[in-house]
Formats: sequence, structure tokens, C-alpha cells
Amino acid sequence: MNKPQLLLMILANLEANLKLLTEAAKSSHHAATHEECQPDNKYDTTALEASYLAQGQANRAQEIRLALESYRNLQLQEFTADAPVRLTALVTLEADDGEERLVFLGPAAGGLMLKVSGVEVVVITPHAPLGQKLLGRNLDDEISINRSKRYTITRIC
Repeated sequence: MNKPQLLLMILANLEANLKLLTEAAKSSHHAATHEECQPDNKYDTTALEASYLAQGQANRAQEIRLALESYRNLQLQEFTADAPVRLTALVTLEADDGEERLVFLGPAAGGLMLKVSGVEVVVITPHAPLGQKLLGRNLDDEISINRSKRYTITRIC
């Protein structure tokens, strides 16, 4: 799998999400400050709810801006056969039942799912439980997830 292509896809996804959230935050802010949204009585919380929504969307947009910055400055690392998992590793995990999962260890945007050449890749961060279990592990090491499933690291690139 091509990691530079994956990085470009992550950046494109984050940029699209940022645009969407920025527009939504502006729309919510406009709704919160619109004259028709002013309370009719002390129990009317429409404007307050719209302002909370606008603030939440603005906060999420800021998180995405920070994630974009971290990915724009990211240096993709090369991994040899004996290199341990670290940031920018693309790890293939194989379960005992043969199921395979691909995860990319990135600095932000954990949980982002992308299809690269028909294969699903999930972005995880070092702060996520799976990321913590993978950091420092090597090829053929085993990890368990939720005590119910064991995975073997079959590839690190």
C-alpha cells in the first residue's frame, strides 16, 4: 500500500470535513443571532441551543485545523523488517480466524476510515488503546483487543 497516497487521502478528508464544519458553524451562529431566534419568554432556549451548537461546531473545526497542521508537517517513516511500530506505521493485523485489519498510526484524526485501493484503513493515534498496544511492538508480536480477539502483527510498513 502506498503511504504517500494514504496521507493525501487523510489530508483531503480532513480538508473536506473542515469546510463542512466551518460552514455549519457559520450557519448555526447566524441562526443563534437572527432576530427571529430571540426568545419570546424566559423558557424559550432556541437561541441558546443554537449558540451551543455553533460553539461545538467551531471547537470541532479547530480540532480538525490542528489535525491538518500535524499531517501537513508529518514525515512518513520507512520501516525495516526489524523496526518496531511507531508513528506513521501502516500495520497489518491478522486475527486467529484469518480476518485482517490495516491501521495507520497517525498523530491525529483517530477513527477516520478510508478505502485505499479497495482496502479499508483505520487511522489510530498513539493515545488510543490500540495505538498504545501497538507502539514498540514488532513483526509477529501478538496483541489482544478487549480480551476477546487476538491479533498478530503480520506487516509493518
